Amino acid sequence: PEMKYFYPTDVLVTGYDIIFFWVIRMMFSALEQTNSIPFHTVLIHGLVRDALGRKMSKSLGNGIDPLEVIEKFGADALRLTLVTGNAPGNDMRFYWERVEANRNFANKVWNASRFLMMNMEGFDITEPAMEDLLPIDKWILNEVNQVAKDATENMDKYELGIAVQKIYDFIWDEFCDWYIELCKPRLYAKAEDPKAANTALWTLKTVLIQALKLLHPYMPFVTEEIFCTIQDEEETIMLSKWPEYRADWDFAADADIVGQMKEITRAIRTMRSDMNVSPSRKGHVYIVLNEMSRKDALEAVKENFKALMFAENITIQGDKTGIADDAVSAIVSGAAVYIPLEDLVDIAKEIERLEKEKKRLEGELARSHGMLSNEKFVSKAPEAKIAAEREKLANYEQMMSQVEERLAQLKK
Repeated sequence: PEMKYFYPTDVLVTGYDIIFFWVIRMMFSALEQTNSIPFHTVLIHGLVRDALGRKMSKSLGNGIDPLEVIEKFGADALRLTLVTGNAPGNDMRFYWERVEANRNFANKVWNASRFLMMNMEGFDITEPAMEDLLPIDKWILNEVNQVAKDATENMDKYELGIAVQKIYDFIWDEFCDWYIELCKPRLYAKAEDPKAANTALWTLKTVLIQALKLLHPYMPFVTEEIFCTIQDEEETIMLSKWPEYRADWDFAADADIVGQMKEITRAIRTMRSDMNVSPSRKGHVYIVLNEMSRKDALEAVKENFKALMFAENITIQGDKTGIADDAVSAIVSGAAVYIPLEDLVDIAKEIERLEKEKKRLEGELARSHGMLSNEKFVSKAPEAKIAAEREKLANYEQMMSQVEERLAQLKK
C-alpha cells in the first residue's frame, strides 16, 4: 500500500548543475527496480548565486544561510524572492533588498486584511443581489477572475515566476491601491447606507479570499493566518477550493469603463504633481469624450473617483463648451481632461513665486556664464569641473525657459 501511495511521484524539481548525476541515476535505478519511471516531469531551474554572480561555495565563504534570512524577513518573503527572481533558463542573484521588498509586500497584504477586519467588526456580511453591485465591484471581480484563469494556466505550464508576478501586481496595484480606496466612501457611510456598505464589504472579502488562495503556494504562512482570521466557512486554506474562472464574473464592459476612469485619474494626478498642487485644493474636472455613447457608463462611476481625482465636481461632455482657454489639459484614450487653471493655483501667488524663481535663476545664470567666460577658470580647472559647470548652465537655461513660458501663460 505504501508503494502505491508514494510511487510514482509527479514532478522532480532540480537545478541544472546536478541533472546528470542525480536525475539520470534516479531514472535508471527506478526503471531497473520497478519497471516504471519515478516521475513524469523534470522541472530544471537556474542557480541562486551571490550578489556578484558567483556560485555559492564553502571555499568562497559566500553562502547565504536561509535560516538567517527567515529570521530577519520571514519564510514567506524568502520563498517569494526565490520564485519571482528565477526565470526559466536563467540564474538569479541573491539581494537582501529584494527579500526586504517582498517582506514589505507581505505587510501590504496584512494591512489590507486588517482594513477589512476593522470594517467587518459588528457587521453581518451577506451576499448582495447582482443589481446591487456597482461597476467598480464588477470590475474587481472581473480582474480577480481573469488573474485566477491566467495564473492557473501559467502554473500548469510551470511558469511559476510569471504566475506569481500577475498575482502580486493584482494584489498590490488593483486591489490595494485602487479598489480599497474606491470602497472607502461606502464603508465610512456604513450607518447612513448599510446596504451599500454590505456590498462593498462582501466584494472586499470575496476578492481578498480569492487572492489569498492564489498567493498561498508562494506565501503559505501569512495567507493561512489571514484566511483563518477573516472567515470561518473553511478550516484551512490548504484544503480550500482553488479559484476557478467563473463566467458569471465576466464583466468586461464594466472593466473597460473603470479602466478609462483609472487612466483619467492617473493623468489628473500627474498634472497636479507637475504643478505642485496641494491635495487639499479641489478642482472642477471636465472630461470631453470622443464617443458620447460612453457618457452614461462613465456618469455611473464618476462619484466613486471624485476623491481620487481631488475633484469638487466632474462634468462629462462631448465638446469644450464652458471650458476656459487657459485650462490645463491631458489626453487619454478616448477622451481629453481639462481643469481650469484657477482651480489648481492661486494665480497671483503663483506669479509671485515664479518671479522669485526667475530672479534666482538670473543670478545662477550670471554666475555660471561668468565662470565659463573666465579664461583663468577654463584653462586651469579640471575638465570634469568645467563639464559639470556646463551641465549646470544647460539646466538653468532650461529651467528659465520653463519659468518664462509659465509666467507668459499666467499673465495673459
